[in-house]
Amino acid sequence: MRKAIKSLVFLLALVPAAWLVYLLLTNGLGVNPAETLQLETGIWALRFLLGGLAITPLRRLTGWNRLVQYRRMIGLFAFFYAFLHFLSYLVLDQYFAFGQMMTDVVKRPFITMGFIAFVLMIPLALTSTKGWIRRLGRRWQTVHRLVYLVAITAAIHYVWKVKVPFGAPLYYAAAVALLLGFRIVRYYSSSKSMPTQPVKA
Repeated sequence: MRKAIKSLVFLLALVPAAWLVYLLLTNGLGVNPAETLQLETGIWALRFLLGGLAITPLRRLTGWNRLVQYRRMIGLFAFFYAFLHFLSYLVLDQYFAFGQMMTDVVKRPFITMGFIAFVLMIPLALTSTKGWIRRLGRRWQTVHRLVYLVAITAAIHYVWKVKVPFGAPLYYAAAVALLLGFRIVRYYSSSKSMPTQPVKA
């Protein structure tokens, strides 16, 4: 049953990519297919990123610890869609002009934030295997705390891209703030509840 559910989650996570391919082949991406692909893949990357961050709060609130077994898969799909987002920008927007791309990264703040988010996701994706978890030991959790910075920069990237103070970008930014805020509150709550060691004379 566990394998069946994992397979179902895997297939469902591929549905947005399959749908975008279908729209591309049937000319259903609108008047600007490149922009639509960039926007949709970026939004799905952010959605999967939020889904991965939501695992811990949901597990704590519901007591359903099995949720944690889907976190790595969801995180890898976040990277998958982020890679498609970056690739569509590099190929369809910059036409593999790496010099122009780096100029964009330096001069356009919203692209700077998006590029930082994508680069930070690379070590997270590379170290998501069981082998790397064993090699890094306790350091693995330290490395994967980079996901918090990824979420912040990705949300800023989306807000600055759309340039509106309301609507979808604000909702995603609020979701990031809520999920990270849950961790901050829990961290300080657990710190205060820890017993203090008596001072020896």
